[in-house]
Amino acid sequence: MGRGGASTDQGEGPERKCIATGEVQPKYGLIRFVADPDGQVVPDILGKLPGRGTYVAADRAALERAVAKKLFARGLKRPVQVPADLVDEVERQLARRVIDLISLARKSGGAVAGYEKVKDWLAKEEAEILIQAVDGSGRGKSKLSTPHFGRYIGWLSADELGMAFGRQTVIHAALASGGLAPRVVEEAQRLRGVRGLTDGGKGRPEG
Repeated sequence: MGRGGASTDQGEGPERKCIATGEVQPKYGLIRFVADPDGQVVPDILGKLPGRGTYVAADRAALERAVAKKLFARGLKRPVQVPADLVDEVERQLARRVIDLISLARKSGGAVAGYEKVKDWLAKEEAEILIQAVDGSGRGKSKLSTPHFGRYIGWLSADELGMAFGRQTVIHAALASGGLAPRVVEEAQRLRGVRGLTDGGKGRPEG
């Protein structure tokens, strides 16, 4: 695992240097920032905003260091204003991104929610990723195991998972292989780092 929980088994890709740690790593484990026309630093979660960008590891401590040490001005090579809630805004946008991707997977038939449906997918080996709400019952979550050679996401709340499935709350969900699954994992790993988690979330069931 790389900093921020980004898996390092995704192959080589473009690399950038984190302004907070000085480490060079693949872009998928970093957050890009740009300055808007008014000179305010904004997160570029999708990496598509125009202008000069600078990068910080998807790691809460690294982000807080970049803010505290006023490193964005140096990285962007211009005077900038840093919002007081910048780190929290990064977390909000990443959570929204993960929710939206899971929702898209659901609409294409690549995701299910609910204990019985997830249990069925796991039994039929249709699930590659097990997703469980961090605030769900540990006893209930322990009854389902991460797919063999699969992945586990356990740091979204029941409310957040509910948003992805058009429900009030969801505790158990699963994604099939292929489709949007790799992108969900990649963005969820960045979110894990920004939420300050290093153990993959509490209550992880082992396969």
